[in-house]
Amino acid sequence: MAAPMPGRCGFFVEKKKRFCKMIVARGKVFCGEHATMEGGVSRRIVCPLDPKHTVSEDKLDKHLKKCNSREKPKPVFYVENINAGSADGDDTLRQVRLGELSRSQLESLVEKLKAGVKGLQCDVEDNVLFHPVVQEELTNPKNGDSAHKHLKQQSSILGHLETRGLLGRGRCFIEFGAGRGKLSHWIHEALKTPDFLKSPDLLLTQGDLQMLLVERSSTRFKVDGKHQDPGVQFERLQVDIQHLDLGRVQMLQLKKLPLVGVGKHLCGAATDLALRCLLGAPRPKDGTEPPPKRLKTSEPESTDQMSESGALPGPGPGPGPGPVLGLAVALCCHHRCEWRHYVGQQFFLQQGLGAEEFSAFCRMSSWATCGLRPTNQEHRLQDTTNLRGDDEEHEPAEETDAVNSFLSSSEREKIGRLCKLLIDGGRLHFLQTRGFDGRLCRYVDTQVTLENMLLTAVPSSPS
Repeated sequence: MAAPMPGRCGFFVEKKKRFCKMIVARGKVFCGEHATMEGGVSRRIVCPLDPKHTVSEDKLDKHLKKCNSREKPKPVFYVENINAGSADGDDTLRQVRLGELSRSQLESLVEKLKAGVKGLQCDVEDNVLFHPVVQEELTNPKNGDSAHKHLKQQSSILGHLETRGLLGRGRCFIEFGAGRGKLSHWIHEALKTPDFLKSPDLLLTQGDLQMLLVERSSTRFKVDGKHQDPGVQFERLQVDIQHLDLGRVQMLQLKKLPLVGVGKHLCGAATDLALRCLLGAPRPKDGTEPPPKRLKTSEPESTDQMSESGALPGPGPGPGPGPVLGLAVALCCHHRCEWRHYVGQQFFLQQGLGAEEFSAFCRMSSWATCGLRPTNQEHRLQDTTNLRGDDEEHEPAEETDAVNSFLSSSEREKIGRLCKLLIDGGRLHFLQTRGFDGRLCRYVDTQVTLENMLLTAVPSSPS
């Protein structure tokens, strides 16, 4: 390109071998980013709040007062690290790197893993369910492969909510890691019955419906703002789950509807933070963690605690929002788990395992889904470099020569699955200590996603 396009910046971007395409002001040659090329223009510097953009040096003070990256007042429901685990030992805890381990150390880890999984009292079955409310969208030819995969997952999650008795009105669904809010959208669609729409008076019998969406980042193309049905209240909180105190959310305090936690692919530590947020966590002996929160499990003292919808509350809270009826969370990215936030620390310690083994198992868990590359010996048998079969983003699996020397790709995949199962076993143990019956199942086929494990829980029987 010999010259810039008309009305566009005249700065030549060497890296891209073309002129900048930004529109310039009338009478100007360069855009705002490259205005320093013109004489008499103030030098542009990197914004100290966000290095992703620049600002004129002489306008820095004015910019800092309105920059979108400036620190904003914290909402009332923000309580720093309320759902985080104890920070004791974090400074000395060294993250295990598989590349630094010898073959004998790796073999020892595998033996510890197999011994820990052997004692697990949980059966993981294939249980792919379906909900008819998604059928029309599944047959829509405008949806591509990626949209169909997400719809199948959402349909199965709805089916499991219904099977566990959690899909109904008169309760509040809290979607952790909501993103665009599609899971909440389909829960709302499933509970939008024709009879209810014809007669709003049925609010008295069917109960209200609340949808609380929790997402730490600003998200485009959200769908929750499109719902304006009577008796249904949508609210979105932009906050990290680590700092969310449900007891301070005004919407939950007003009607105290029973709570149902949901989530689709809560990556790594986000699952543990969501469990702590919903069910609370015990206070450590040193007192460094916040006290047990408003959703501490206990049996209801009387029938007066029944919700207006007639549903029996789960292990109930004290002051704060309503009781917890259950949860359904699609798990994901165990390699992003953190020992500090992990709710199954007690379970690991009972198995004779600690933080270092946990760190190693988290890294090894990625063998189950990320870039299952054959060893050199297996290249003769198969020419496959990626067996994932989905379009979700995952970090590449960490592999070493020591690993490849005694483990085939299929063995690595099996070990990765066992690592995930052991980590999830700690979560089941945590749910049991809180008075819940937790279950794991493969809720969709591996052709849809290799991260196909669903964690559900409802209150245990009074027995």
